[in-house]
Amino acid sequence: MEVGIDSFASAMYGSKELSSVDAMEQLLDRIEAADHAGLDVFGIGEHHKKEFLDSATAVILAAAAARTKRIRLTSAVTVLSAADPVRVYQSFATLDLISKGRAELVVGRGSSIEAYPLFGFNLNDYDALFKEKLDLLLKIRDNEFITWQGRFRAPLDNLPVYPRPLQEKLPIWLGVGGTPESFARAGTLGLPLMVAVIGGETHRFRPLVDLYREAGKRAGFTPEQLKVGLHSPGYVATTNEQAISDYYPGYAELWTKLGRERGWPPVTRPQFDSLTAPKGVLVVGGPEQVAEKLLRHSEALGGVDRFTFQMDNAGLSHKQLLKSIELIGERVIPLVNVQTN
Repeated sequence: MEVGIDSFASAMYGSKELSSVDAMEQLLDRIEAADHAGLDVFGIGEHHKKEFLDSATAVILAAAAARTKRIRLTSAVTVLSAADPVRVYQSFATLDLISKGRAELVVGRGSSIEAYPLFGFNLNDYDALFKEKLDLLLKIRDNEFITWQGRFRAPLDNLPVYPRPLQEKLPIWLGVGGTPESFARAGTLGLPLMVAVIGGETHRFRPLVDLYREAGKRAGFTPEQLKVGLHSPGYVATTNEQAISDYYPGYAELWTKLGRERGWPPVTRPQFDSLTAPKGVLVVGGPEQVAEKLLRHSEALGGVDRFTFQMDNAGLSHKQLLKSIELIGERVIPLVNVQTN
């Protein structure tokens, strides 16, 4: 199992708001630390809000590429519905050249919707936009010269798209939430699947992952081609008790705030405890507990090829995040590898 981290480039840690310059510098330090610690992948999301600095994902990843040697660098996710597939491909092909073949994309429709009005798109076209733009992006990946026509973008008549990446085929994952159609679409296209599970119990997604694998099998893809990734909130500290003590206050504050915006009830400690329980989604604990949970989640979903922690959204300090990265590399990954090899 590959293990990595996803970040939304938050400029907020605890009650202290960092300057954007300091927050970006600390983020790049953490990506470099993850590379040194032996993590497999680091992803940067895409938002267009004041509290996040990740609106230009490929720019951040390019800066990280210049400071790292081996870690794979990916979006998490690119809101493809509100973007131009030609420019997305060019940006990540350029990143692939800068990083010497370490670039990837996770594309999705986006759970945050601020990009749609910002770039002049109608939310009523939410799925149609994504379907059409994904079709174009995959055609660009597979062909140097493109002839294509759609509803939302000007047609292309035998036009080339440059640059081409170092990798023969730029990896494109499909990021999904809980919509069955999205799981089936990924399988039909033979794309690796990145499942974002941020609440409840992870094993409840097994029927949807099975739907993905069955759709892929019907489309003629092998099990090896149908990779499954899992993205969930998490954090590792030296002990289980320390991890929960560090993580709970910021988590409760954030999700209670989001709840006020989206109509959810406030976070309670019993609710949090259920999420950190063996079947709960939060991967929070000491190295042994976290490794056990990653293996348990993998078994529950019929096998997971990649897991990424979302951990810089719970009021944790830069120092705490760096320590967590160190523990993931030195203790969690070896424990997981012992059980999976």
